[in-house]
Amino acid sequence: MRFLFASLAVLGFGLSACARLDHLGSEPEFSPTRQKNEHRAMIYAGLPKHALASRRVDTSSLWSGNRDSLLGDRRALQSGDILTVVIEIDENAEISNSTSRSRKGSESLAIPELFGLPQRVDPKLPEGATLGNAVSIDGASRSAGDGSVKRREKLALRVAATVVDVLPNGVLEITGSQEVRVNFELRELLVSGFVRPEDISRQNEITYDKIASARISYGGRGQISDVQQPRYGQQMLDILLPF
Repeated sequence: MRFLFASLAVLGFGLSACARLDHLGSEPEFSPTRQKNEHRAMIYAGLPKHALASRRVDTSSLWSGNRDSLLGDRRALQSGDILTVVIEIDENAEISNSTSRSRKGSESLAIPELFGLPQRVDPKLPEGATLGNAVSIDGASRSAGDGSVKRREKLALRVAATVVDVLPNGVLEITGSQEVRVNFELRELLVSGFVRPEDISRQNEITYDKIASARISYGGRGQISDVQQPRYGQQMLDILLPF
């Protein structure tokens, strides 16, 4: 069992270290854009909901319903379309708690005359000892706790997302990613969720607070991120050690 645990630990450390070898002495590599959900949605747009076999669209008219016309609706509506997600987060949170508890108890039991035993036993006891007060208990406890949380988050980003699926109720599932590499540090922005077509503005934009099940991730990888994170051994000790 001990050998198995050691082997799993070595294997885990090896796999975690391999994830950092891609930028050993060089800049981190970009994630591949092919064969991702966005790429597959653009290639396979899916079957249309309504058949348009016998319908002819006059592309020369300014008032036609064609999306390519001058006044056409160019908002994202089907799989493979692209829309802009606007992320503007400016939040403040401050929580403060204080608790205090105090308790004190005292008990005393005296038997000055118990069938004459104290009078007979006291002369044989050491000086100052007596059975007159046989039991005396004092107890006190006190606890106090203070806790405070102060957090501020501010983020302003824009990212293009792709409609990867259209649900039966018309809700659009979107996924978007963006990578920016500066020197040896790669910043990555990921966003995904579900949006209603009517929430998309005429500029083909939607704010993050109108995305259901929104998942927004802004981070990076590279040499600077490696230095800022604790070592894997330290992380394992923080999990295993109870103190």
